Amino acid sequence: MKPNLLFLCHRIPYPPNKGDKIRVYHLLKYLADHYTIYLGTFIDDPSDWKYVGNVEAFCAKSCFIKLDPLSAKIKCIKGFFTGKPLTLPYYENHELQQWINSVVREHHIDKVLAVSAVMAQFLTDPSLGLNTKIIDIVDIDSDKWQQYSDMKMWPLSWVYRREARTLLSYEKQVADFFDISFFVSSAEAELFKKKALGLEHKITFYNNGVDSEYFTLLNICSSPYPKNILPIVFTGAMDYWPNIDAVNWFAKKVMPELKKILPDICFYIVGSNPSEQVRQLQKTGEVDVIGRVEDIRPYIHHAMASVAPMRIARGIQNKVLEAMAMEKTVVVSTMGLEGINAESGTEIILADSVEEYVKEINAIVQGKYQSMGSTARKRVQADFNWSETLPIVKTLLEKDFGGNV
Repeated sequence: MKPNLLFLCHRIPYPPNKGDKIRVYHLLKYLADHYTIYLGTFIDDPSDWKYVGNVEAFCAKSCFIKLDPLSAKIKCIKGFFTGKPLTLPYYENHELQQWINSVVREHHIDKVLAVSAVMAQFLTDPSLGLNTKIIDIVDIDSDKWQQYSDMKMWPLSWVYRREARTLLSYEKQVADFFDISFFVSSAEAELFKKKALGLEHKITFYNNGVDSEYFTLLNICSSPYPKNILPIVFTGAMDYWPNIDAVNWFAKKVMPELKKILPDICFYIVGSNPSEQVRQLQKTGEVDVIGRVEDIRPYIHHAMASVAPMRIARGIQNKVLEAMAMEKTVVVSTMGLEGINAESGTEIILADSVEEYVKEINAIVQGKYQSMGSTARKRVQADFNWSETLPIVKTLLEKDFGGNV
C-alpha cells in the first residue's frame, strides 16, 4: 500500500502546455506511481474546468477551488495594510484551508509536497503534524518583481519594488520552514542560496525535463506558414509579461532592421491568450499573432529559427528546450539561456542586441548553422530528462525530518 501524500499547487497542472503546468504535471504523474495523492489546487482559467478528470485520475481525493483573477487582485490590497507581499492574499482561501486540515487528519498524512511559495501559507499550523515538508519554489519570483520594477514607471515601479522586497522576505521564511526547497535549475538554487544565507543546506534543485519523444521531427504535418515567407517563431503564453515584453521589443526593434535585408521575413507569435499589446503588433505588417494552437510542433519545425529575446526572466525557458529538442536553431538572450548549459555557437546562438539578432538570423537564413539542430537535441536529451531529474524528489520525501522547523 502506497503512503499518503498531500500535494498542493497554485494552478491545476493540466493541460501541460505552459511552463509551470508542464513541470507540475510531470511531478504529479511521477509521484502518483509511488504515493496515494491528496491534491489541492486552484483553477483560474474557466476553460480548465474540463480537465479536472485528467488530474483526478492521479488522485485518491482532490479539491479544486475556483480563483477569479479580478476578485483575487482586489484581495491583494490587503497586503498593503499587513506589510505582507500582495501575492499572498491573492491565493488566500478559507475553503482550501478547511479541506487541507480535514484531509490531513482524516487520512493521517504526514508528508507534503507543495509547489510555489504561496502555497506555504496553508501549512503553517503545527497541529497538522507534518513530518516531511518539501516545497518546489521553482523560480525566485521576488527577483522577477525587481526586474519588473526596473522597467515600469511610478507608481507601478514602487509597487513592484515593494513586492520584490516583501516577497523575498517571505521566500526566505518559507525556505526556513520547509525541510527542503527545490528550484528549477542549479543557477536558480545558487542565486537563492546567496539571498538566504544560513539556509544553504535546505536548498537544492531538479531540472525540468522535455518529452523528447513528443518534441521530435517524426510525424510532423505540413507547414502552417504561407509559401515564400521566411518565418521566425516565438512560442509561449502571451498573457505573461516577460513574453509580452520580449515579443514587443523584437517586433519593434529587430524586425524593421531584418526587413531591410530579408524582405520576406515574418515574425510569428504562437501562444495562448495574446494580450491587446501583443495583438496590436500585427498592424505593423511584419508580425503575425497566431494565438493558441492545438499543436505547437509544426510552427517550430517549419520556422527558419526560434527566438527567445527575453529581457525579464527567471528559471528555465521551456520554449528554448522544446525548440532545441525539435532540432531547431534557437537564438536566445543571455537571460533566456539561464539554467541551460548549452554551448553558444554549436548548440544554441546567443544574442542580446538588435545588431546581434540581425546578424545571426541572417546567417541562419544563409545556411550557416545547418548542423546545430542535431547537437541541440542531444544536449536536451542529456540534461533535461524527467526520468533522471525527478527521483531526487522521491528520495527526499522518503526521509523523515521529524517535523523540525
